[in-house]
Amino acid sequence: MARGIENKVIVITGASSGLGEATARRLAGEGAKLVLGARRLDRLEALAKELSLGDDAVVKTDVTKSDQVQSLVDRAVRKHGRIDVIINNAGLMPHSPLERRKIDDWDRMIDVNIKGVLYGIAAVLPQMKVQKSGHIINVSSVAGHKVGKNNAVYCATKTAVRVLSEGLRQEVKPYNIRTTIISPGAVATELTGSITEPDVAAGVQEFYQKYAIPADSFADMVAFALSQPENVDVNEILFRPTSQEL
Repeated sequence: MARGIENKVIVITGASSGLGEATARRLAGEGAKLVLGARRLDRLEALAKELSLGDDAVVKTDVTKSDQVQSLVDRAVRKHGRIDVIINNAGLMPHSPLERRKIDDWDRMIDVNIKGVLYGIAAVLPQMKVQKSGHIINVSSVAGHKVGKNNAVYCATKTAVRVLSEGLRQEVKPYNIRTTIISPGAVATELTGSITEPDVAAGVQEFYQKYAIPADSFADMVAFALSQPENVDVNEILFRPTSQEL
């Protein structure tokens, strides 16, 4: 087992599938105390039952609603008396060329990928400041480092996550809070299903079918960051499939 994870109280958003689900499975196996949030309550409840987390370990959560994110964090504090980690994982990537003016998709990405992370940060900071401890993990992407055609808005949101996380890192030093940005490349999840343009979706799905690695790879990165000694702050992890050039 990875050291330092057992009995940590960990909240994960977007936990009903993909990176969040894989991470929940990994951390449950390491003995963490999990509270999971996502919009699809039925899938959360099935996962919680499988992992023996208890009926009160899941909260239906839309990360675009700050009150719902706060309720998720408050559940963890009420249940366990503290919160050690939040993993701001919920995200979507409806790629499209800017000229198609997919404004609804742009708004959704900004609301989930940026505001959702901010709401997670806002929800945990008061408790972590009182504790003088905590770890905030924000999920960016390779797209937060490299920009390509048809994904400019997604890249902008994931770059924003990195910028916000670095500002957060500097601000929370007095409170002994650690921060980590994790930027995955092509990982096999349901993320490609959020693309609304059929021609773009086909190209991205072909790319993922060729290169994507399992979601467990992301869970491994989370476990690595969490298992470091308290005086080690792993601020950023960027990883890709070995075969991915982009």
